[in-house]
Amino acid sequence: MNFVLAGLVGLFIATAIYFLLSRSLIRMLLGMVVLGNGINLLIFTAGRISNDAPPIVPGGLEQPAGAIANPLPQALILTAIVIGFAMFSFLLVLAFRAYQAMDAEDTDRMRLAEPEDAPRPPLSY
Repeated sequence: MNFVLAGLVGLFIATAIYFLLSRSLIRMLLGMVVLGNGINLLIFTAGRISNDAPPIVPGGLEQPAGAIANPLPQALILTAIVIGFAMFSFLLVLAFRAYQAMDAEDTDRMRLAEPEDAPRPPLSY
């Protein structure tokens, strides 16, 4: 099962890199979301997947009686989901405002600081 999840993590990260290398703002935004999900799945897989008992210590005991699941990856992933959603919301608003201000969704058409008739840089030296 870990090999399947490792392959899925690789697929998520490869898809995210493909989307991030695009010129479209929406694809870049989707790339960030897919990258966050891939990293969350990586943390989940690295935390050892098991069918042990929930990490709850019964009353009156100092430690659990048997094997328990590792709660640290679950806490890290929950925090990462909240941070990822906040980042997605911020980037979505930023992309929307950039589209409103520049009337372009393609990053090549968003060159406000460069003059229109500027000479092109040399392609080779």
